Amino acid sequence: MNTKRIRFLDRMAQGKVARRDMLRAAAAFGVGVAAMPVRARAANTPMVLEWTGYDIPEMFPAYVEKYGSKPDFAIFGDETEAFQKVRAGFQADMMHPCTDTVVDFHLAGMTVPIDTARLSNWKDVIPSLKTTQGVTLDGNVIMVPTDWGNSSVIYRTDLVDPAYLEAESWSILFDERYAGRIASREGDVNVQIAGLIQGLDKFQVFKMTDEQIEATRPLVEQLMRVVRVFWDDPSEFEQAMASGEIVAAYAWNSSVKNLRAQGVPVKYMVPKEGMLIWLCGLTVLNTGTGDQGMIYDFLDAWLAPEVGKYMIEQYGYGHGNARAFEIATPEAIADLGFSTDPSVMLQNGVLFQPVPGDIRAKYINLFEETRAAAGS
Repeated sequence: MNTKRIRFLDRMAQGKVARRDMLRAAAAFGVGVAAMPVRARAANTPMVLEWTGYDIPEMFPAYVEKYGSKPDFAIFGDETEAFQKVRAGFQADMMHPCTDTVVDFHLAGMTVPIDTARLSNWKDVIPSLKTTQGVTLDGNVIMVPTDWGNSSVIYRTDLVDPAYLEAESWSILFDERYAGRIASREGDVNVQIAGLIQGLDKFQVFKMTDEQIEATRPLVEQLMRVVRVFWDDPSEFEQAMASGEIVAAYAWNSSVKNLRAQGVPVKYMVPKEGMLIWLCGLTVLNTGTGDQGMIYDFLDAWLAPEVGKYMIEQYGYGHGNARAFEIATPEAIADLGFSTDPSVMLQNGVLFQPVPGDIRAKYINLFEETRAAAGS
């Protein structure tokens, strides 16, 4: 993920684009790019519909070693674009969605149940991820969980009111004492955060009624008065946080890694309302013509613990294989800023859920209306 998630090198989301762009940037800077032997490409090579940057060989080294080349890739900007592309007839064998978007592909009849018995690394997948809604649907595994992490608040421990160190809350992003020194993620996720602050639970926040949406308006208006920047790329606020111009921001785990590496005194918050959790993975589609054996080799290669080690150490994200946390360096794991047991996070956090289209449109309208009114 340049990041719309570096991830410093990244650009990615849900905002997932940013997460993946970072991997591309890492490759461009020569961060551990694997050498690939040159061989003739196999017939029926799978087509993978993927985020920018997740097409680097470090994500599937066993596949490259076996076949001598990468599968074919088509890059998308967000899951909506990918969905429309497949629905329009694009022949993809695999796709990299997240738990809040994979249901769109499933309901459209595009997904194929995954035979986990064909995956040698499935036995090492973190148990709580195997049964998460989105990984399984209608009793079948339809997504191999590969990458996961958080969206939460990162803040300067030396610049905010000490009370926030004891009673952590998303409300710091709305605090008028820090007007002009707050950064948040671009988009309607801010409406969902306002709903969490107002006491909605981790399910209702993704399907608010009209009355509940309207009740968030004062908070969203307050956010518009205090925010300095709505970011797509974390690098847009990381430098300002390092200098002290920004004291708190909506952030991915990668920003914790980046700022701590610079010696900046930051903490990744565990808000009392709950951390936001994203979980993404690989789904097999029924629209491609790729070889089934190659498809399963690709899925299994992504699940290898060595891939998880690389992801943890280079980008600051979690991986689906529990063994990855055993072989990654303790320093890299500490920099993640979250528990390495996702069952704890899934129980206490807020997993991104699908938002019905008509409701999302209302979230977006509220966000844009209040921003326009504030001149943000």
